Amino acid sequence: MSEGAPALTAESASLPRLLARARQGLFPSRKAPASTSVQARQVRDRTYDGSTSAMAAAYGVTPGTISRWISGTHRPAAHADRLLREVIEAQTTPHGRERRARQFEREGSVSRVAVRVSRARSFAIRGSDAIRGRDIYLRLTCEQAAALVHASTDDAVRQTIGEALADYFNGGASYRGFTSDDFSFDAVDFHLG
Repeated sequence: MSEGAPALTAESASLPRLLARARQGLFPSRKAPASTSVQARQVRDRTYDGSTSAMAAAYGVTPGTISRWISGTHRPAAHADRLLREVIEAQTTPHGRERRARQFEREGSVSRVAVRVSRARSFAIRGSDAIRGRDIYLRLTCEQAAALVHASTDDAVRQTIGEALADYFNGGASYRGFTSDDFSFDAVDFHLG
């Protein structure tokens, strides 16, 4: 990858996009750094206890490669998605995520977490494209907000948002029986906050 290439960020990564958006929305002061060199340094320090050798062994590269990632002289192109997943995970501690989930559970039935899912690009219901290009605004239940805090994959985030969409559409008099599996959407169409 050339030196002028853009850094991998939570907005441009292909695999952990939903998880990145959810974590950054739920923990706004704990955003993943945009620079891959800072990402590599934080993963080494927080996940591998500062051990370049341990991180290199986990990634299947040499310690010198990890050092080049951290110094910014080389970008981790083949490992960028994994690095981003690990830096997102390292932004919060398990205890901090558990504390946040308990806060949501104590709020009652409806949390203060708002989600917007855009239907303009890729929203589908039961495999058919939703024609009307308007956004859907959801208020998550406390249980759904806690599930988002505990989510560790894009699929878990997608499942939770799908449940909220099913609740939204099942609320009408003429529609019933929607499940989380009936909805699909792209990560760029999901906004938390």
